[in-house]
Amino acid sequence: MDPLSDVLSLLKPRSYMSAGFDAGGNWSIQFPDHHECIKCYAVASGQCWLSVEGVPDAVRLKTGDCFVLPSGRPFRLASDVTLTPVDAGPIFSPARDGGVVSYNGGGDFFLVGSRFAVSGNHAGVLLGMLPPIVHIRKESDQAALRWSVERMMQELRERQPGSFLVAQHLAHMMLVQALRIHLTEGVKGGVGWFFALADKQMSAAINSMHDDPAHRWTLQELAERAGMSRSSFALKFKETVGASPIEYLTRWRMLLAGDRLANSSDSISVIALALGYESESAFGTAFKKVMGFSPRRYSRGWSPASASHSEGEAAGANRLESIAA
Repeated sequence: MDPLSDVLSLLKPRSYMSAGFDAGGNWSIQFPDHHECIKCYAVASGQCWLSVEGVPDAVRLKTGDCFVLPSGRPFRLASDVTLTPVDAGPIFSPARDGGVVSYNGGGDFFLVGSRFAVSGNHAGVLLGMLPPIVHIRKESDQAALRWSVERMMQELRERQPGSFLVAQHLAHMMLVQALRIHLTEGVKGGVGWFFALADKQMSAAINSMHDDPAHRWTLQELAERAGMSRSSFALKFKETVGASPIEYLTRWRMLLAGDRLANSSDSISVIALALGYESESAFGTAFKKVMGFSPRRYSRGWSPASASHSEGEAAGANRLESIAA
């Protein structure tokens, strides 16, 4: 798989709420923090403002626009940003999956989309590898998403047999298409894995590591894949990704290992060999350094969500955060 598919696969997204929102008049609604969730929406008609916590400027959304919020941060949708927002809870609490929520009589603004829960370990770290907002506004780009959006609207309104499954797959398509379009637009100015994928030289090296994580990659080999000198590649990779190439490779291997430990019956020795480690001992040392715990303890059911706030667990989380920088 490619790096984007790799990360989304580790996130294990599943759509647990697909719905429409039909608003009328003047309104402003504040949506709470949804921990470890991805939201993917499209504006079917009308326009509004989107404000996301931690993002300085509000985004103007118009008919046809699509947007993805991968971080789960609190956000606000409003017809007028000067209005005092109301809490989304009472408005959306009666919503049924696949239904349409009407506010202020509806008729002026219609939004359709899905909210994804993610169940992979270290979901918070992986979500941090994605941008806080993906805004799709070019008409040519919108055309790539239009079929999915229009079909989802049909599924929401008509509720035919199998509508839930169709809407779920359409939502996944919208998510991947939106992130793909965002990459092809050439995102610039940030530091992190997602920004690096938009750079041809850096993405060539990252793709190589994801294609064969067990290979004993050297800095020289990766630089050759990127078509750069060793020193120039090492400097650019660090500046773009926020970690050295070998640090990135090791952390990616450990995320893969953690997924297999949690979701397969493979032994530690088998996983170690599959990821390029000649001995279980060497693998265990690398795993504990990155994850903060031994593979054996991890395989017994440890996960970031269930961990206590001990010094060792905090250290493991801090080490992982650098992959999402």
